[in-house]
Amino acid sequence: MTTPELLRAVRRQAVSVSLATGLYGVSFGALSVTSGLDVAQTMALSLLLFSGGSQFALIGVLGAGGAVGAAVASAALLGARNALYGAQLAPLLSLPASQVLPAAQLTIDESTAVATAQQDRTAARVGFWWTGAGVFVLWNLCTLAGAVAGDRMGDPRAYGLDAAAAAAFLALVWPRLGGPGGRTARLVAAAAVVVALAATPLVPAGVPVLLAAAVAILVGVLSPVLPAAGVPRGAADRPEDAPEERDDGRGAT
Repeated sequence: MTTPELLRAVRRQAVSVSLATGLYGVSFGALSVTSGLDVAQTMALSLLLFSGGSQFALIGVLGAGGAVGAAVASAALLGARNALYGAQLAPLLSLPASQVLPAAQLTIDESTAVATAQQDRTAARVGFWWTGAGVFVLWNLCTLAGAVAGDRMGDPRAYGLDAAAAAAFLALVWPRLGGPGGRTARLVAAAAVVVALAATPLVPAGVPVLLAAAVAILVGVLSPVLPAAGVPRGAADRPEDAPEERDDGRGAT
């Protein structure tokens, strides 16, 4: 059962992740304009593409003097992981058709992580929407700030904003490495790390991340969504509007 206290905790979690990730947009904005894009182009990437890994891959190729086609291919390669996220989130969130397109735009690393960490569908939906919308707003505001500041910021990587985003992710996933399902989570994480490390010297940049994500998410798609400790099996998949059964004391006849 989803309680108001649980939903407040989910919202706090979403806000924390949104702040840590959104602030990293300052780095993207500054690096983008120093790579040759103007403020309008930089903002278009954050508003429309809205995928930090893909955005950094694109400006990284352009900043190194690469062709536009190569930059787009790198961004698309990294962005493909969001389709895998969608495959995992679809049965978990079970959104109405009118919400599918907005949800697709907000399907990112952070919203997926927060949603899949919750105990039931209601909490997962709250975590997904609050995190996705929070990151979207803050990422774009911080992108604008970084793009306008540009060279005046110096090297944005010196501020450690990337470490803040990584720390937020670690804090989010750490509790899931323990408990009844912790062994499976650790095995999946270890397999993803091994795949990424093995592929790094053999394939172009971006491919190791995609392969590691595919390994982890494929396991998630093929495995049943298990309820958290203390949540009855099937509670995560019960429609919110389903009427509760009442025992009126009359036995079956």
